[in-house]
Amino acid sequence: MAIQIFNSLSRQKEAFIPLEEGKVKMYVCGPTVYNYIHIGNARPVIVYDTVRRYLAYRGYDVTYVSNFTDVDDKLIKAANELGVEVPEIAERFIQAYFEDTKALGCDEADVHPRVMDHMPQIIDFIEALVEKGYAYESQGDIYYRTRKFEGYGKLSHQSVDELKVGARIETGDKKEDALDFALWKAAKPGEISWESPWGKGRPGWHIECSVMAREHLGDTIDIHAGGQDLTFPHHENEIAQSEAYTGKTFARYWMHNGYINIDNEKMSKSLNNFVLVNDILKELDAQVLRMFMLSVHYRHPINYSQQLVEDAIAGLERLRTAYANLKHRLETSAGLGDHTDIWLAKMNAIKEEFVETMDDDFNTANAISKLFDLSRLSNTYLLEKQTSTEVLEAFIALFDELARVLGLPFKQEAELLDAEVEALLAERIEARKNRDFARADEIRDLFKEKNIILEDTAQGTRWKRG
Repeated sequence: MAIQIFNSLSRQKEAFIPLEEGKVKMYVCGPTVYNYIHIGNARPVIVYDTVRRYLAYRGYDVTYVSNFTDVDDKLIKAANELGVEVPEIAERFIQAYFEDTKALGCDEADVHPRVMDHMPQIIDFIEALVEKGYAYESQGDIYYRTRKFEGYGKLSHQSVDELKVGARIETGDKKEDALDFALWKAAKPGEISWESPWGKGRPGWHIECSVMAREHLGDTIDIHAGGQDLTFPHHENEIAQSEAYTGKTFARYWMHNGYINIDNEKMSKSLNNFVLVNDILKELDAQVLRMFMLSVHYRHPINYSQQLVEDAIAGLERLRTAYANLKHRLETSAGLGDHTDIWLAKMNAIKEEFVETMDDDFNTANAISKLFDLSRLSNTYLLEKQTSTEVLEAFIALFDELARVLGLPFKQEAELLDAEVEALLAERIEARKNRDFARADEIRDLFKEKNIILEDTAQGTRWKRG
């Protein structure tokens, strides 16, 4: 059975058939890097990392591209406030993005294109749209003629006449039509800018993804994904730009994840409930946050609350305990058990159900329930008087296999040896003497991660395992 994907374009589930057999071209809209990512940014990163993992698990060769918007009004504002250049702000928060998403178990994309690295291609793309009559210059700005593109509104399922001017679509005397949107913005005094046929300026928001998707994946891609908030106008505008430029379908399957609410309210700065991932990870196991995100189907809204986080903590602990019990039995008293084939068949049934539920539009909520089924089955098996090495190894292998697809590995990193702890402790003491507080803090954080407790005494610093 083919994987079924809910396509936002058709508003129904469709069998996934990539353009090229066995290969998937996937583009995911990334963050504007003017600050640490917030919990709303984290959801698509986790969701589409899992989609990518599952496609690879099912045998596809996935080329995964996710961009960084490294020049934008928000970056310019942040740079001005801090008295630094825009590239410095962008680089700072790109590195922060990698740190946070790595902690969340997300692999880096095959390509993370940046707007600043694609300025010649962006200018060429806009020039072509002007030549085709889809764009026009007005006082140094370039606008897209929205009404000229006959398919405009097909993703958001609205007619041009019904559309209202939305976010990032501004009315103004420069435009021929209120729905026209900016491809290129003339430079304002003191702003970062690039030379172009229309004078100094910088790209509009929407054009960057059309250009970078085409540059790295070609004229037509298999899957284009992002948050529900990007459906209109961003993704709608991408389609208009790209299909006007190439005359071809831009993306065959569109995926959009639902919103995140904080304690049943929409997250927003005005409500002071804007939650940064960097802050959450100071208090919460990153795998708990990933588990929480995957516990609801990606298309549904999700509510971030203390109770639901505690549910994720408890659920993850149940799975980890079941896994640890299997490992302990294997290391201590495994042998030759009875009814091996029956237990292996039960495990295989759970695996088939896991695949079936993930094939149904990547239903991670039900997939996690299959991990709980596996934990219950393994707990039942451990009640047997005689346990088989073969069955125990099969349980552990299946836990690893399914958890890896979800990005929730239960294998724990090896503990530091006592000699390694002593050496690091001596290094930390020396670092503090030399006022190398950055290195001292790194070692402290490593000890905390490994559950090693430091105790300062009159005789010096001692340590113990928590």
